[in-house]
Amino acid sequence: MSPELDPGLRRSALAWRDDDPDPATAAALDSLVAKAEAGDAAARNELQDAFAGPLSFGTAGLRGPLGPGPARMNRMVVSRAAAGLARYLLALGHENGRVIVGYDARYNSAVFATDTAQILAGAGLAPLLCSRALPTPVVAFGIKHFDCVAGVVVTASHNPPQDNGYKVYLGDGSQIIPPADADIAAQIAAASHGPLGDLARSEDYPLVGDELVAAYVDRAASLVPAAAPRELTWAYTALHGVGSAVVDDVVTAAGFPVPHRVVEQDQPDPAFPTVAFPNPEEPGAIDLTLSLAREVGADVAVANDPDADRCAVAAVVDGDWRMLSGDELGALLADDAMRRGVTGTYACSVVSSTLLGTMAAANGHPFTTTLTGFKWIGRVPDLAFGYEEAIGYCSDARAVPDKDGITTLLRVLALVAGLKAAGQTVADRLADIQRRYGLHLTSQLSFRVSDLSLIDAAMARVRAAGPQTLAGDPVHAVDLALGSPQLPPTDGMLFESGVVRVVVRPSGTEPKLKCYLQVKLGVTESQDLDAAKSRAGGLMAQARADMTVALGL
Repeated sequence: MSPELDPGLRRSALAWRDDDPDPATAAALDSLVAKAEAGDAAARNELQDAFAGPLSFGTAGLRGPLGPGPARMNRMVVSRAAAGLARYLLALGHENGRVIVGYDARYNSAVFATDTAQILAGAGLAPLLCSRALPTPVVAFGIKHFDCVAGVVVTASHNPPQDNGYKVYLGDGSQIIPPADADIAAQIAAASHGPLGDLARSEDYPLVGDELVAAYVDRAASLVPAAAPRELTWAYTALHGVGSAVVDDVVTAAGFPVPHRVVEQDQPDPAFPTVAFPNPEEPGAIDLTLSLAREVGADVAVANDPDADRCAVAAVVDGDWRMLSGDELGALLADDAMRRGVTGTYACSVVSSTLLGTMAAANGHPFTTTLTGFKWIGRVPDLAFGYEEAIGYCSDARAVPDKDGITTLLRVLALVAGLKAAGQTVADRLADIQRRYGLHLTSQLSFRVSDLSLIDAAMARVRAAGPQTLAGDPVHAVDLALGSPQLPPTDGMLFESGVVRVVVRPSGTEPKLKCYLQVKLGVTESQDLDAAKSRAGGLMAQARADMTVALGL
């Protein structure tokens, strides 16, 4: 006999349904309750999960699966988030302050953005609602362009199609960090007590679109000098996201040839029908792009993620096409910036390769390591270039202090065209970097779970009894949760020897535990680079096996 539905849960669900302005989620909730009462275990579990507590608002804003209930992304949750953000901004004295509100092409993104604009306007702020789905970096650019006090982008970036999210920026153009996240969360809680209908709404706000895109395109195109080479052949995919149209505008304005495009993935589609996960890093995600690149004899292939804030690059390396790691592309872009004489501080996250720090020191540039995420990288004073290994790159910090997959794409085209004009390739430049600064091979272990308690248990195990050796070398362990003069506390562990380095941490945006591994070997001009790569590959395989055992997942 199936257990009865908890009466308190039933009351909460029906009260939520009665307050829900969205007929679709109200009907879905009715269906869940009916199935749960009929003994459907899956429906009961879903109902319990959806009402287990509010969706947590943190430094990544909100992100989660679509559906009814306080632990899901829906119009109720988004409206209360907008009301809390409004209260937060008004408490800071930003009456009538501008707030740009953008969105991607995911399910319900436009609806969530409209709800946000209406509630911000009703609270006495001055929202600017984007007139169409736009890349996240374009909206982030609009914060400074329109002199806004904050910005909101409704996006789940590269998450699965059933997810959506709510990203908040402050007036400096950077994503929120503590204590702003906790302060906004408190205001959201305060705004969530009464009926949703009590929240004031207004449709008195302007739409922005053409002017914003034109300003962004002009700024991006100005990054490429007039005399720079522009001849190359390239392949491109927008991965069913919103990047394609703006990429076309930027590339044309900068004078580069149009790409050969993956037509199956060129237009926005929230179902992401050709990929298992709409993330260029996931196995198979850029297979169509690689096939096209081979077919047209491309010099380089480029992929944006669905909201175009990330950029992935593939090229012929060691005789065949493959996607560059995030660290490899970071090194290429940093090396190019240093060759162009870009001054300022170079920065990357603690889970990225240590190569950038070596490069900066060798060239006399300041360098800093940050916590994971562009909310930290984008705030580095006098940032020249910043990146994180998860294919996020800040290529124009003064205009967009956040990851930007479109200006990064432009930097890649300029780099590859310059190499081609000199009779060189991406592989040649990578080899030059490896010989100059040492071979830094990086890899990642990622464990996706359905039960988040497994991540907590694995972190507890690795803290209490982490690996004593990695690839045969003794390691020194550092608990990143304790903090240091260089880094604030964060949930992670660092294991390091002279050759192997591993950082273990939970993902901030997905139900994953991640290990970031590096093998570092010195390379001299007289050494065979291929032999060094082979040795590094063997050490990496051992380190991956050691960490898999240590984590017990």
